[in-house]
Amino acid sequence: MNAASAIDYRELARRRLPHFLFEYIDGGSYAEVTLERNVSDLKDVALRQRVLRDVSQIDLSTRLFDQELALPVALAPIGLAGMNARRGECQAVRAANKAGIPFTLSTVSACNLEEVAAASSKPFWFQLYMIRDRGFMRELMARAVAAGCTALVFTVDMPVPGSRYRDYHSGLAGAPGITGAIRRTLQGAMRPQWAWDVGINGRPHSLGNVAPVLGDKSGIEDFFAWMRDNFDPSVTWDDLDFIRSEWNGPLIIKGVLDPEDAIRAAELGADGLIVSNHGGRQLDGVPSTAKALPRIAEVAGDRLTVMADGGIRSGLDVVRMLALGAKGVLIGRAWAYALGARGEAGIAHVLRLIEAEMKVAMSLTGATSIDEITQDILVESKRG
Repeated sequence: MNAASAIDYRELARRRLPHFLFEYIDGGSYAEVTLERNVSDLKDVALRQRVLRDVSQIDLSTRLFDQELALPVALAPIGLAGMNARRGECQAVRAANKAGIPFTLSTVSACNLEEVAAASSKPFWFQLYMIRDRGFMRELMARAVAAGCTALVFTVDMPVPGSRYRDYHSGLAGAPGITGAIRRTLQGAMRPQWAWDVGINGRPHSLGNVAPVLGDKSGIEDFFAWMRDNFDPSVTWDDLDFIRSEWNGPLIIKGVLDPEDAIRAAELGADGLIVSNHGGRQLDGVPSTAKALPRIAEVAGDRLTVMADGGIRSGLDVVRMLALGAKGVLIGRAWAYALGARGEAGIAHVLRLIEAEMKVAMSLTGATSIDEITQDILVESKRG
């Protein structure tokens, strides 16, 4: 199969990855209503086609958090991404470097901060959860600074992990010990290319950043248990003071859906926020990002940098999100599918596709630069 779009890589990843890994990437929480809305609501955003305008020169570059970007796109944090291809986060950061965009490393990545820094030729971003052990959080932020990370993405919509039925059905969650290990091993054996590339040659299979506190229990089977036991449900807005005291660079709050929360983030000194419902992986039934974004951009967009993720599968979707009020977007599943299917080359191809699709969308709406992508390029009935 020749991939012609980012969504084509979904099928390629399904064919190559063990069932439990594909379901982890692909699934959402509960009945996956929000997961579906993220895609369908964004598709419903109608663009205003304009003609006979000089669109011979299209500029996709922008500036976010004092960083010049070739595209208004960043790779979102993906837990366990390093299991999709051999040392997957290292492959992803190289692809992002070459495309001139930021890569965001997850707290629960397979490759740790130091390994990714060694693979990267440019600064990258680090994503952090609120963890019960504040001393360990302090150490993680210090390691991120030492690794050259230029922005901290603080995820706030996961005080407790969401319930994702697919992970239980596949054996990734709810099947501890030898039973779960056997199920995952058998699924891996059915994907010999992955088994050789990752299963055998991609070791160690661990949660790289949190391995120091997990000790012997640092394998994939400990992933959900660690999140359940260590994420802090008592976190409040007051905890941003702790983050700010330890982090001097740009602070980006990820997981905001409500305008009042957006205003609070601005008041407490965040530099940016990401309108996000965790890709439909936390609370099912909440609004899609496309529905939540315009109001948040309206009330907080002049006080901090508003970004968005969720449902973005093409360059056309990127343009839609920018027109709805985002200054930049993060893509998650699009790069995770590509990594699982073809590694670094797959991610690089997806980013080239997004770039080409953005140019077409901008040309046909009369926008020649990122600053010109505003609500004016939306059909009137869809604005706001």
